[in-house]
Amino acid sequence: MADNKGLLVDEQEFADYLDDGFHDHHHGDKYQTNFITHYIFSQDHKMIAKQFLITGIFWGIMGGLMSLVFRLQLGFPEADMAWLKPILGKWITLTDTGVGSLDPQFYYALVTMHGTVLVFFVLTAGLSGTFSNLLIPLQLGARDMASPLLNMMSYWFFFLSGMIMFFSLFLNTGPFSGGWTAYPPLSALPQASSGSAGGMTMWTLSLVFFVVSVLLGGINYITTVLNLRTKGMSLWRMPLTIWAFFVTAILGLLSFPVLVSGLLLVLCDRGLGTSFYLNEIYVGGQALEQVGGSPILYQHLFWFLGHPEVYIIILPAMGLVSEVMSVNARKPIFGYKAMVYSIMAIGFLSFIVWAHHMFMSGVNPFISNIFVIFTLIIAVPSAVKVFNWITTLYEGNIRFTPGMMFAIGFVSLFISGGLTGIFLGNSSIDVPMHDTYFVVAHFHIVMGVAAFFGMFAGVYHWFPKMYGRFMNDTLGKLHFWGTMAGAYLVFWPMHYIGMAGVPRRYYSFTTFDFSAPFVGTNQFITIAAIITFGFQIIFIVNFFYSIFKGRKVTEKNPYKATTLEWTTPINAGHGNWPGHLPAVHRWAYDYGKDGRDFIPQIEPVTEAEKERDLARVH
Repeated sequence: MADNKGLLVDEQEFADYLDDGFHDHHHGDKYQTNFITHYIFSQDHKMIAKQFLITGIFWGIMGGLMSLVFRLQLGFPEADMAWLKPILGKWITLTDTGVGSLDPQFYYALVTMHGTVLVFFVLTAGLSGTFSNLLIPLQLGARDMASPLLNMMSYWFFFLSGMIMFFSLFLNTGPFSGGWTAYPPLSALPQASSGSAGGMTMWTLSLVFFVVSVLLGGINYITTVLNLRTKGMSLWRMPLTIWAFFVTAILGLLSFPVLVSGLLLVLCDRGLGTSFYLNEIYVGGQALEQVGGSPILYQHLFWFLGHPEVYIIILPAMGLVSEVMSVNARKPIFGYKAMVYSIMAIGFLSFIVWAHHMFMSGVNPFISNIFVIFTLIIAVPSAVKVFNWITTLYEGNIRFTPGMMFAIGFVSLFISGGLTGIFLGNSSIDVPMHDTYFVVAHFHIVMGVAAFFGMFAGVYHWFPKMYGRFMNDTLGKLHFWGTMAGAYLVFWPMHYIGMAGVPRRYYSFTTFDFSAPFVGTNQFITIAAIITFGFQIIFIVNFFYSIFKGRKVTEKNPYKATTLEWTTPINAGHGNWPGHLPAVHRWAYDYGKDGRDFIPQIEPVTEAEKERDLARVH
């Protein structure tokens, strides 16, 4: 290459010069940190990943506890809940005899906040925010994200978003109770219910800050993948984790701003007298002045985010599972390019299937048929991934670590939950199934529990890289078996009561003759949910205990993996590698090759390998 004087400079020398310049800063005053800049306002991607993870765990506990409270109401609606009065205060109403019951308005608030917290704060920020931050620079051979400052701001906007949502729980009128989808008119009319007042305003403000966090993170992830790959790291040498995070970031950048636009119009209807979503509404027998709007417009805007959001959640889990499986099966991932193309196909198709959530909204039947076709087509790349995961496991020398067990469990859940999605993707079947427990069972298995399994697989597998210690394997396996059994015991029976027509979001089913036979089933589901949550306490104890007391990592590459994150020091500083950045010479999945268990990406390709590859081409 030519410098500014027209002289020829060797490319490797120029790269070394740039790398040495960064290396000098790495050990210079720029990275001398104190407690505040190291643990709180950190710009190190590894610390930011830990912040996302621990914050996500907090919100996971909150969302789980919310679900237990409303499951108690559904399973035992006649039971005395006075014992919850010290915790929930006025939301537990007492009779003259001292018998307590859950306030119906607060029940709907719990359902709303549970969905919001788990979808956005745990399975979006907690999953993608953690592992995109941790692995993108490490697996690409970069010192850090393209903009460490924006990366830090991404976390703190997420934290601010969470705090606003958390404080909305303590409003006199209660948190927002109009459902996590925030459909008008409940979201657009402050007077519609107590939960539509200040709680809805804080809910909206919280999600706006959350979207800012997603956009700042997504810009960073995309820029880092495109511009900061180390020498030799071509796109086709990237691990599948990076491909998944890359496509996920693109989905977030394109879809989340649409949610903000929809919420902005909600605020206009709430406070400025507009009628984007309102038309001929009566409140307390009094007609409102707003006419001409349509709540269907909001549904289009929301689900244009809402369906890509499903894949914003599940694609990172798919990437993590692919990596964990290949490492622990001691085999190359089967069909690497097919896996990449299926990730791209899923990302593209996710933008043209949103109206399959709206078959009951009065959408033109011809348009519905178009969305049915694309909904069924999106099952094809998903099936490709399932086939490739199973083939990767076939005849593998499998190591059943907790991470591997959760990865295999992910595949099981993705298959069983995905199959029910084919039913709901057909408009003629969706009509009787819509808003029943069949829908609850489907998306909780395929998007909720499966994504959690991918997240758990990632936490167990990369915990040594994050903290320099191992989590306890025995507790990890106990956590897996309890969660795997519990997930199916909770959600599988919901398919049957859904097919019987039992609707979701009802406060109680004991007053309806058609649902009375399923009271026992609801009790069974509630007990299973409580036990399953108990197994999550095992994970929480294992996680935080292992940070300080877990078995120490004594070698850089304890899993004998091929990717670059295992070439850094055990406790890497800001900048990741103390010397020059590693150069990449091969793809990420050289396992069981030439009589060797694994060959790292940094090992040069031998002449024999070049000749063999050349012979294959010809």
